[in-house]
Amino acid sequence: MKERFLIFLLFLFLTSCVSVKNYNNQIAELHSVEELHQDVDFAYYKLIKLHPRLYQFITKEQLDDKFDSLKIAINTPMSSTDFYRMLAPVVSEVRQGHISISPPFSKFTRKERKSRRKNKFEFYDLAFEQVNDAFLIHDNYGLDSTIVGSEVLEVNGEPIEQLLANYEHVFSSDGYNTTFKDRFVALRFSTFYLRDKGRLDSLELKLKHKDSIFTKMLRTIPKDSSNVKKMPKDSTVKEPVLTKLEKKDKKRLDRIKRKNNKKYGYQNTKKQFTRNFRFLKQDQDIAYMKIRGFSNGKYSDFYKESFQKIDSANAKTLVLDLRDNTGGRLDEIALLYSYLTDEKYQFIKKGESMTRFPFHKALLSRRNPFALNALGVLVAPITIPLEYSRTHRKDGVLYYKFRTSKQNRKPKELNFKGPIYVLINGNSFSASSILSTALKGSKRATFVGEETGGHYNGTVAGISKFIQLPNSKVTISFGLLHIQSPYENSEKGYGIKPEVVIVPTEENRLNNEDPELEWIIEKVKQ
Repeated sequence: MKERFLIFLLFLFLTSCVSVKNYNNQIAELHSVEELHQDVDFAYYKLIKLHPRLYQFITKEQLDDKFDSLKIAINTPMSSTDFYRMLAPVVSEVRQGHISISPPFSKFTRKERKSRRKNKFEFYDLAFEQVNDAFLIHDNYGLDSTIVGSEVLEVNGEPIEQLLANYEHVFSSDGYNTTFKDRFVALRFSTFYLRDKGRLDSLELKLKHKDSIFTKMLRTIPKDSSNVKKMPKDSTVKEPVLTKLEKKDKKRLDRIKRKNNKKYGYQNTKKQFTRNFRFLKQDQDIAYMKIRGFSNGKYSDFYKESFQKIDSANAKTLVLDLRDNTGGRLDEIALLYSYLTDEKYQFIKKGESMTRFPFHKALLSRRNPFALNALGVLVAPITIPLEYSRTHRKDGVLYYKFRTSKQNRKPKELNFKGPIYVLINGNSFSASSILSTALKGSKRATFVGEETGGHYNGTVAGISKFIQLPNSKVTISFGLLHIQSPYENSEKGYGIKPEVVIVPTEENRLNNEDPELEWIIEKVKQ
């Protein structure tokens, strides 16, 4: 029995190695015109079949014409990456921000993956921001903090303006707004660069700081690298031995730390928390809640604790900071809203779908490993009846019932009744825009900043489907459910617009100023 098991493991290992080699060979070769035309047709067919709002911002005739023109333009064999560069701008014409497209990358064997996990590319530690016409290094989660605040002029000899212009054509916002593109291309710049250039071991940045222009080489380094040289351990010095009581206390403190990390959503790579709460030093009557995303951590404990603090301190004003919050879980924003209203409400309407089984459709994909697709088949007897019970068709539209679409939901007892200011920008997208729509439509908050990247009248998200094109292996992902607040704006195709428009400048960043928050503080004082 043991021998059979070992033979089976050896078979899996050899099969894996062969499949990796075959896959890498396929994506490296040039694909014929016929194969690429097949991929174009396959991509459009899947979008038509599964995307519930494909023609919301473009007519069918217009989109048909763009895909036909793309096929005419593809008249010579090309690589998967070159095909991606031609396909992505056409798909972005759908103007649905959750549609994402990516070229294939070479796969690694298990041994290669293990080796690569020990290293990191310094480029991915950088966070970028575009303010006015300056493309800045906003933060560095790695070792060198001296380059933070520097303006990027070139990447590997290419002007940053040209790179940004290229990348803004491969994705879109929800509808016609422009703030999302301006912000998101900076927020995900390293991802767009990776898709364009492939994996690199090093690159050179040309930077400007005040009047000084210099270059910075970024390399692949061991993850445990430090800018402080480690001294060899002295073998004569013994490690302190903890007593039984000290060990017990250490375990207790570690448990508290793990609990808090879950509650606040600790991001290990960035060494920061997703959820943050404090009272402002400038005015203790102002409670400030910064939410970087709605995707990680045990959020319910955080909101309960925060609004208990607000109630105990009798805070008069709440600032909710949703800048650069690109979204996340629907259940989390529904819970947060229950603390921000004192009336019964319906948070979202029933979703719209093209299939009765969105979760099951999303679970199965040729992009997935065999084991994940096998799991999708095994759980189908449970998921399919459950999903079917959540859908119904009315007037030719298939509706999907969410838990959060229930009517007459009750607010939390600790709901905040004072004035609310919401900070937004172009990266306020998806779930943060749905929450913003609810607060704007109910006239519950004043918005400060710039127009959100997410659509006022909902977004196609919820559950994402990944499509891998059969020949080029280019991947397309998109949402399967249209999610919308009961509130609707007659101006279609735009985000939530602030009552007070404030856009930070390069000078604000160099001086470490937050003009949007400072405006709120002054307003409250008045």
